Amino acid sequence: MTTMIDDVRTQARPSAAAPAAERLRATMAAARVSFTWMGTRKALSADQNARAAEAFGAEGRSLSAGKKLLDTGHEAFRAVTAIRGRIDAYWKGVSLPFPEPGVRLVRHADLEDFAAAMAASRAELDAAVAALDRRYAGLVAAARLRLGTLFDAADYPASLAGLFAVEWSFPSVEPPEYLAGLCPGLYEAERARASARFEEAVQLAERAFAEEFARLVEHLCERLEGRDGSGQPKVFRDSAVEGLSAFFGRFRALNVSSDAQLEELVARAQRLVGGVSAQDLRDGDGLRRRVAEGLGRVGQGLDGLLADRPRRRIVRSTASSATGEA
Repeated sequence: MTTMIDDVRTQARPSAAAPAAERLRATMAAARVSFTWMGTRKALSADQNARAAEAFGAEGRSLSAGKKLLDTGHEAFRAVTAIRGRIDAYWKGVSLPFPEPGVRLVRHADLEDFAAAMAASRAELDAAVAALDRRYAGLVAAARLRLGTLFDAADYPASLAGLFAVEWSFPSVEPPEYLAGLCPGLYEAERARASARFEEAVQLAERAFAEEFARLVEHLCERLEGRDGSGQPKVFRDSAVEGLSAFFGRFRALNVSSDAQLEELVARAQRLVGGVSAQDLRDGDGLRRRVAEGLGRVGQGLDGLLADRPRRRIVRSTASSATGEA
C-alpha cells in the first residue's frame, strides 16, 4: 500500500498547471451526459451473409454485411437526431473537458441554468420521439418493402417509447470524506490522484481552446484572402465572423487562465474583429486586407503554440482513464 501511495504522490507533484487546476477544482463541478439511442443497423445473420457473399463469389466468412432498419433520412427521424446534436453542442459549449469518458466540467454558477436547459431539451426530445413514433408504422412498412427477404419483424419493437432518451448527473470526482477516517493514507493518495486529473483537465482545456481558435482563424483567413475563379474575393457567410465572436465569449467565460500566450493571441484577434461585421469586411477592401493580415499573424502564433502542446501524452492518459488504468 505504501508503494502505491508514494507512486501517486510522485505523479501529482506540483506543476505549472497546478494553480489553474485548483481554480477549476474550486469553481467547477463534474457533469455527465448520456444518451439512450435506438440502433438503426443490424448485422446480417450467418445465412444471409453467406448468400450475400455468393453474389461476389466470396466466402461468407470473408464478408461482413449489415442492413439499415429504418430510413434515418426521414424528416421525423432527422428531427430527433438534430435534437441530440444540439444537446451535445450545448453541453460542450458550457463546459470544459475532463479526463474521464462522458464527463465534463461545468461552472458552479452555471449549474442551475445547465440543469434547466437539459430538462427543456429532454422535453423537446420526448416530443420529437412521440412524433416519430406516430410515423413509425409507416417507416416499418417502408423497411419491409425496401429490405425484401432481409426484413425481420423481430428487429422492430412495438413502440419507440423509451428507446431515445438523455440523462445527466453530477458525479463526484473527489475521494469520499469517510475514507479519511478509514484509511488516511489511501485518502491522501486519492486526493493526489484527483489533483493530477484536474491538472490534466487544464491541459485538455488549453489544447481544445487553441485548436478551436486555430480552426476559426484559419477559416476566416481563407475566406478573406481567397479568390474565386474570376479573381474576385471569395464570398463568406456571416457565420465565419459570428463563430469567432462566439468563441471570444466562451473563452472569457471558461478560460482557465493558465496560458498567457494563448490569452494574448485571443485578445489580439478580438481587437482585430471586435465591432466588425461580415458586411463591413465585404464592403471594405482595406479593412478586409488588414484583418486578414492580422489574423494571419495570429494563426502563425497558434501554429507555434500547438506545436508545443504534448497532445499525445494527454490523449494517451485520457484513454488510460477510459480503460481503468489511470
